[in-house]
Amino acid sequence: MATPAPSQPALDEFLSEVRAAVGAQGWSDDPGVLGPHLVDWRGLFRGRTLLLVRPRTTEEVARVVGACARARVPIVPQGGNTGLVGGATPSADGHSILLNLSRLNRVRAVDPLNDTMAVEAGCILADVQKAAAAADRLFPLSLAAEGSCQIGGNLSTNAGGIAVLRYGNARALTLGLEVVLADGRVWDGLRALRKDNTGYDLMQMFIGAEGTLGVITAAVLKLFPRPRETVTALAAVAGLDAAVRLLARLRGQIGDRIASFELMSRFGIDLALRHGLGVVDPLAQRYEDYVLVEIADAASEGGLRARLEQSLAQAMEEGVVRDATIAESETQARRLWHLREAIVEGQRLEGASIKHDIAVPTSRVPAFIARARGLVEAASPGVRVHAFGHLGDGNIHFNLTIPLGMSEDEYRAKEPLLTRIVHDAAADFAGSISAEHGVGQLRREEIKRYKSPLELDLMRRVKAALDPDNIMNPGKVV
Repeated sequence: MATPAPSQPALDEFLSEVRAAVGAQGWSDDPGVLGPHLVDWRGLFRGRTLLLVRPRTTEEVARVVGACARARVPIVPQGGNTGLVGGATPSADGHSILLNLSRLNRVRAVDPLNDTMAVEAGCILADVQKAAAAADRLFPLSLAAEGSCQIGGNLSTNAGGIAVLRYGNARALTLGLEVVLADGRVWDGLRALRKDNTGYDLMQMFIGAEGTLGVITAAVLKLFPRPRETVTALAAVAGLDAAVRLLARLRGQIGDRIASFELMSRFGIDLALRHGLGVVDPLAQRYEDYVLVEIADAASEGGLRARLEQSLAQAMEEGVVRDATIAESETQARRLWHLREAIVEGQRLEGASIKHDIAVPTSRVPAFIARARGLVEAASPGVRVHAFGHLGDGNIHFNLTIPLGMSEDEYRAKEPLLTRIVHDAAADFAGSISAEHGVGQLRREEIKRYKSPLELDLMRRVKAALDPDNIMNPGKVV
């Protein structure tokens, strides 16, 4: 439900109140400044705004949100603007305030004895990692955009990344939140407790809500011992079923020390090689399927390398693994991870790609990929399937690269059909159409097909209870 725009005198008064709330350095209406904030990272959505505001404190955020509540002006929270579903992009009507949290970027406290840290929402993820490392601790959330994404956005989208297998996603890494509610009140839930059984877990409502229920301004995060021994290996496996069996073997023999277990394909590696992205073929022979494995231990002499070598050797004897290489140094480990990152850039350089962020139970990943591959290849002959990603937690990026010789316009016309095929296949395997990217604008209508009417009704009731005037990031999620 859209909110009516205020009259011009009321709007002028409102804008003056917002400007005063954040001070002269805390707002801009300069088109040159606004431009990068009005388009999403993938260029799929473009919007307009009344004003860009950059508060420095929670109190300033509260004053801005309170003014928006009284004037019933929509507000769109924005972090590093690295999202992939348009969740931080304002609508094209230009009636909203764009609330950028980049100046709210202090590390408030680090408590290594409690293994926690309190940070503000505008802290860049890489800086959070560095602050933890300075206290000889690890904050394990890690993803490609960590040099520019902000922790508030990570929490608002329940970000995943490469270490979910061991540590969990953003939801699992958070103990407490500070949130500005839709009426401008501040909920202080910054508790550094691992046990608190005193009613509803309100914090979890705001994580993954993409700013539709309130504005996360600070969080208490979990920390972990820093790894003293890390081993990275790349293995060519005898198919996708073999990859899942290898994961089960490693978990049985090495336990929860497995931090990452990433699936890569020959097609992806060839893309990186073709576009000259500074990678080399990792093994002497070519194979169709690979996994990148990283294991780590807080003990400095855990014998991880020997245990991994033994596990891989046994898997080779059984035909599960065809070949493997274990990094001999940190430099070699970085090269293997660069290969994982370069296949994403290689796909971008290859041409138009239709992207899907799928989760299914890990045991069913091979069957899902086989089913979805067959269906999309039948629907669009020549389409090049690029299925890769976080096999360890069942999150597969099932991306479809344009057929050779096809125009981009012709290919984009097929997107609704191909996306429906992939998402229906995920649903058939009890999966999700968004594992870690969120819903935003891109998947808002599609979730209606895959969530039950009761589930959608419950989501709308929560939204109506916390944001009755629908000013918090309207048009996103629900």
